[in-house]
Amino acid sequence: MRIGTRTNGAAAAVLSLALCLPGAAAGAEAKTGPVPLSAYELYQLYRDKTWTWGAGGGRFMDEGRRFVAWTNDGGKQWVAEGRWAVDDLGQMCMRATWTNEEGPARASTCFGHRKIGKVIYQKRQPDGNWYIFRHASARAGDEYLKLVRADTVSASADAYRQKLMARR
Repeated sequence: MRIGTRTNGAAAAVLSLALCLPGAAAGAEAKTGPVPLSAYELYQLYRDKTWTWGAGGGRFMDEGRRFVAWTNDGGKQWVAEGRWAVDDLGQMCMRATWTNEEGPARASTCFGHRKIGKVIYQKRQPDGNWYIFRHASARAGDEYLKLVRADTVSASADAYRQKLMARR
């Protein structure tokens, strides 16, 4: 399973340069440098939203920081249950048990978030590439726009969970 990410070469280069170079050498934009989003900013960004993926999505519930996901990748369904967490280092992590017909598997997936001005960058940790998550004014194609208030996964997750239990 894969959460859709894309890279913007120029954006990744600017952010990588700003992350690597000392403030004086990186120019005016990097003097302030990329700043990690705070736990509060990340909480506001994700709480009670669904991150819609091409074939499913993940729901970030406020109550208990519960995380529920469902995906149907090429006819192979998965359901996940776990927790989501944020920190002041700009990380949001989903720790869950993913289950399909073959059984359960635990997974932890984290994303780093940095901002320069009002532009938010994201990368899958530890070895993803930085890309623009949200432009200063959100644009079509921003991954940020895939965070929706509607719960588009819980019903499918519950139905698949029931199907799995009926087979046992």
